[in-house]
Amino acid sequence: MTTTSAPNPDRRAIITEALRKIDDLTARLAVAEKSSTEPIAVVGMGCRFPGGVNNPEQFWELLRDGRSGIGRVPPERWDADAFFTDDHTVPGTICSRDGGFLSGWQPDEFDAEFFSISPREAAAMDPQQRLFLEVAWEALEHSGIAPHTIRGTQTSVFVGVTAYDYMVTLAGQLRPEDLDAYIPTGNALNFTAGRLAYFLGARGPAMVIDTACSSSLVAVHLACQSLRSGESDTALVGGTNLLLSPGPS
Repeated sequence: MTTTSAPNPDRRAIITEALRKIDDLTARLAVAEKSSTEPIAVVGMGCRFPGGVNNPEQFWELLRDGRSGIGRVPPERWDADAFFTDDHTVPGTICSRDGGFLSGWQPDEFDAEFFSISPREAAAMDPQQRLFLEVAWEALEHSGIAPHTIRGTQTSVFVGVTAYDYMVTLAGQLRPEDLDAYIPTGNALNFTAGRLAYFLGARGPAMVIDTACSSSLVAVHLACQSLRSGESDTALVGGTNLLLSPGPS
């Protein structure tokens, strides 16, 4: 003798909903697995490097020709002879007159008006911020992406930056009456990413990474993670470092 009964409507609904959720999770997992392995394209570049390098083409030429960008400290930075000594144990001295310095670029040539920045605010800005804005814009031009199309999109900004030479220099020159709101926003490292994101109207993450010498490399890593996770659709990523004083850097 056997007994049968019709399926409980509530039980059927529960099973149907469970199957629907399984299908949904399976689809999401497939997307996640694809995202974790899908190639990421570098669609544009901009750069400034020692050795007279002002664009990617000049950078490749420098590498191809095996040239070095290292040279004598420019006199407009500091007097290398005044700090030089062969005895590295002497406090306040440097055991080298050479380094990697940009040529053909001056901080006071920054086009503040183009970036909707007042002359007063620009004067308080760390030249690293100024340089990053300029080169990021060049990278967008190089990519063919119209900057105005970024506004409101999930575009992220990751930048590696660690030096604060300009702030140290300002601190030794400013009087109490010279202090204003532009000093912290122009020199705090974390504003480097936020300033570009704000100017472009980007709505993705904006983050400064300071892991010393690996800062820019870690910035690239985090940008890739942001793209793969779907947190960002596009990422602007780079690094900026200028030697403006003979102090530790």
